[in-house]
Amino acid sequence: MDFFVGEATFDRGMHVRRTVLGNAHVDRANSKINEFNADFQSFITNYAWGEVWTRPNLSKHNRSLITMAMLIALNRQTEFKMHVRAAFNNGVTVAEIKEVIMQSALYCGLPAANEAIHAAEEVFKELGVNIS
Repeated sequence: MDFFVGEATFDRGMHVRRTVLGNAHVDRANSKINEFNADFQSFITNYAWGEVWTRPNLSKHNRSLITMAMLIALNRQTEFKMHVRAAFNNGVTVAEIKEVIMQSALYCGLPAANEAIHAAEEVFKELGVNIS
């Protein structure tokens, strides 16, 4: 990655952020940067995307599965939906998303998984993903 992107943590983070979330999402987020939220945007690009998501021992695919499960546990529906969309960029399948939700139902509780299943279905519909 360093050859193509550079060694700067921010540049590596922006590259990973774009490959996971998609250019459209990142461009929308960047277009909303202002004096109040600029430090936060820099923080998540450097720390979350440049430091953690670039670590070598888990694939982006596995990070997506883990992230979705944690977001279900924390009841963070907006972030969950964002990461369901992003999961497809990392090769995650509908069947794997379903299994994450089922596993979360067992360990996080039925209400959290119920919300997640509905949220995932909303994302699938938005993306035109066939689930029948």
